[in-house]
Amino acid sequence: MTRTPQEVFADHGKRLGTGDLDLIAANYTEDAVLITPAGVSHGWHGVRQVIGRLLADLPDADWQLTPQFADEVLFLRWSASTPAHQVTDGIGTFVFRDGLISAQTVHYTLTDRTD
Repeated sequence: MTRTPQEVFADHGKRLGTGDLDLIAANYTEDAVLITPAGVSHGWHGVRQVIGRLLADLPDADWQLTPQFADEVLFLRWSASTPAHQVTDGIGTFVFRDGLISAQTVHYTLTDRTD
């Protein structure tokens, strides 16, 4: 049974919270494309690398997500904070194919907290 984009995204968020990169990558197609300000990554390996760096930057982060679905595309505004860091201007898009994420763009600004 093919999952809806909403189901995939809900699972993706749950897996992101655990930090388990194998489970996170399972939400992507084998040929997924992930575009970030640092460059373009392809496939599960690229997805694991980029998300692994984000999780390393923000362990135990408090994530705030605002998803907006339009058919097979998700537009996501997000932010996160830890005692030491703050993510602002988080914007992402997810494109779904056959119940998995086939393409994603990610942009965010990571700063040290001063408060």
